[in-house]
Amino acid sequence: MRQFLLGFAIACVGLIWLRHDQNQQILSLLRLFKHPDSRKDSKTPLWIQLRYAIKLSLAHQEKLANLLEISQALLQNAPIGYLQVDEEDRLIYCNHQAEQILSLQGWPSQKHRLFLEVIHSYELDQLLGQTRDQQTPAVKEWLYHPVCVDGNQLKQQQGTFLKASSLPLPERQVGVYLENQQQLIELSQNHHQWFIDLAHELRTPLTAINLVAEYLAKRIAEEDRPWLQQLQNQTHRLIELVQNWLELSRTHQHPLKTLQPQSVELCSLIQEVWQGLALLGEEKQITLDIKTPDQVWLSADRTRLGQVFTNVLHNAIKHSPAQAVVYLEIHQTSSGDSPYVEVNVIDTGSGFSSADLPYIFERYYRGNSDHSYHEFGHGLGLAIVEEIILAHGGSITARNHPETAGAWLQITLPTDSQI
Repeated sequence: MRQFLLGFAIACVGLIWLRHDQNQQILSLLRLFKHPDSRKDSKTPLWIQLRYAIKLSLAHQEKLANLLEISQALLQNAPIGYLQVDEEDRLIYCNHQAEQILSLQGWPSQKHRLFLEVIHSYELDQLLGQTRDQQTPAVKEWLYHPVCVDGNQLKQQQGTFLKASSLPLPERQVGVYLENQQQLIELSQNHHQWFIDLAHELRTPLTAINLVAEYLAKRIAEEDRPWLQQLQNQTHRLIELVQNWLELSRTHQHPLKTLQPQSVELCSLIQEVWQGLALLGEEKQITLDIKTPDQVWLSADRTRLGQVFTNVLHNAIKHSPAQAVVYLEIHQTSSGDSPYVEVNVIDTGSGFSSADLPYIFERYYRGNSDHSYHEFGHGLGLAIVEEIILAHGGSITARNHPETAGAWLQITLPTDSQI
């Protein structure tokens, strides 16, 4: 009897322990299936709680699967390309648009291969590495040439202008959106060429009108000459506009081909430009306060630089009050191993308006303020100046000077340029 009771007690303890162990396992599973809608009623049997938790979890998984399917469908049918690489630069996703943009074939069979094995683009590989290392989004534009094994097709194949926008993802993955910019580039080029053709066509009739006006100037009555003078002024204005547009177009399309570089001494060039504007300065009694080194030599197109400083100094005189001073300072400095010269032209006029300042170098921009630098003319002068400076490898910025409150143009030019 004692043995029976002892065995029965041991069996009960074992069952209790087993039940406790099972409950602990169920509790662990419940913690794994934790869900905001889970029942927290302690009176409900654990196995019922577990069954309900599993049901909720399965429903949640189904919802996530549906969301994933929708997301993949959106990416697959997106109007722009999208691709994704993992932390080891293996291509793990590529939608239909990206396949077409990059001229890929058989994408699914190439899944999880190294990116450069599938897409031979050094620029895109650089973008991926930069985004992963810096963990910041980045943008890159370049001319993409797909791999072509057929030599005959290679001669006919043209590159495509692409724009890639990358973003860092969890686990050091990187996603990239791809846009085909080829049509926009071609549209811009066609639009640009249309204006060039129009300008060429306008030159001949405008020149003829101007010649007729000059012929009539000596043969009409004195009281009618003011009308003819207006005609001549407007004709000259149109001729100047056409010439400026053609010049700007040539500089923009072929910046280096339009330059004729030679050794130029900058200080003497600026002095010559100011002497050429002397009559205009004397009318308003404006003087030039110039501070320059003895000599500054650089490789540049002398005629083009003369055009730059003629435009800049003419604007400074025109927008300065009578008996004012125009300041011009030249400094030689360097940034790293690149020496350059800095030219500051500062007037004492009313300066740039805050509304006009962001658009000073845009073509055809005409300011609305009474003192705008584009109030007169065609809005091409400073645009041409910027194009010439950029063609020389330099830069130009515009702002108002903190002391004079006038316009302040700062021009930088490399002194070791090999244009």
